Amino acid sequence: MSLQDDFKKLSDKIKQYRDEAKVQLHLAREDVKDEWDDLEQEWEKVRQKLDQVIHDADDASHEARETARKLGEEVKTGYQNIRNKLK
Repeated sequence: MSLQDDFKKLSDKIKQYRDEAKVQLHLAREDVKDEWDDLEQEWEKVRQKLDQVIHDADDASHEARETARKLGEEVKTGYQNIRNKLK
């Protein structure tokens, strides 16, 4: 096999790997976008609950405050995970 043939094979293999990586990257972006969309819906629910707890802070039970805090932490972790995936 000639040097040209070796380089041609190498070039073809690189192109193949590049194309595969490009498809995987696109799919990964879609997965992250789906995760983002789900998290946005959850954030809206949490934001409303947090606003209610803040508004009624004096009257809110310990359980309600703890539930709101846990939901907020879960959403925060979800956004951190997305951010880490995009790095």
